[in-house]
Amino acid sequence: MSIFTATPADGSAWVTGASSGIGKALALDLVGEGYTVYVTARSEEALNELAKQSDRLKGRIIAAPGDVTDPQAMAEIVRKIDAGGNGLALSVFNAGVYIPVHGETLTVEDFDKTFAVNLSGVINGLVPAIDQMKARGRGQIAIVSSVTGYGGMPTSAAYGATKAALINMAECLKFDLDKFGVRIQVINPGFVDTPATADNAFEMPALLQPEDAARRIAQGLKSGAFEITFPRRFTYVLKALQFLPYPAYFWLMNAATGWKKRPLESR
Repeated sequence: MSIFTATPADGSAWVTGASSGIGKALALDLVGEGYTVYVTARSEEALNELAKQSDRLKGRIIAAPGDVTDPQAMAEIVRKIDAGGNGLALSVFNAGVYIPVHGETLTVEDFDKTFAVNLSGVINGLVPAIDQMKARGRGQIAIVSSVTGYGGMPTSAAYGATKAALINMAECLKFDLDKFGVRIQVINPGFVDTPATADNAFEMPALLQPEDAARRIAQGLKSGAFEITFPRRFTYVLKALQFLPYPAYFWLMNAATGWKKRPLESR
């Protein structure tokens, strides 16, 4: 079976986490290609403002507000898309939060919130999307993870755990989804200048703007690649670090971030 690649003629697109950052920029890129794009975030006002920006583009944006941590709300959005015309052809699960975690000031709440949005928030949309696509015999799904899923980084104990889980989940699902014509991809950007990275307490090399990241994702969605990762001069270095023995890895990461010299946090 050939790998399905969605086009605007195949149906609608759905982007979560679309009120700002990568999700907002990607939604506009997809509209420019001619898609009807359903956009999801908690702020209906922000989504309506985004819809206005698509007025002169080839496609259109339809606000579909909702909280990704609510499985019933996500299932209802999928039903709305299915009832709206050609069905759901492309889903990009982008919603996420980054809460810095320091070992000396751990809280259960920081982990719970991060897992609820970044991991369960993807699953809540993924399951009904796959159900609909399976019934149609085709579809394309892209999950936005991160290079922090490759290996441990300072302050990323919660965030990185969810991103590693998303990479593994996409890899596992690919074996079955390939059999019934649903294509799955994982997106692992480097550092992008978004609200999620604003709290990073270390230098972020090769920092990209959301519009640049969105263009690269849009190109990757048309490729045959399972993983969409950029900028490769940075992300491939992080991949290579995983082959090092742990002492070398931790030494290099401490040196690159200057983390060992930083004072401990206080509550």
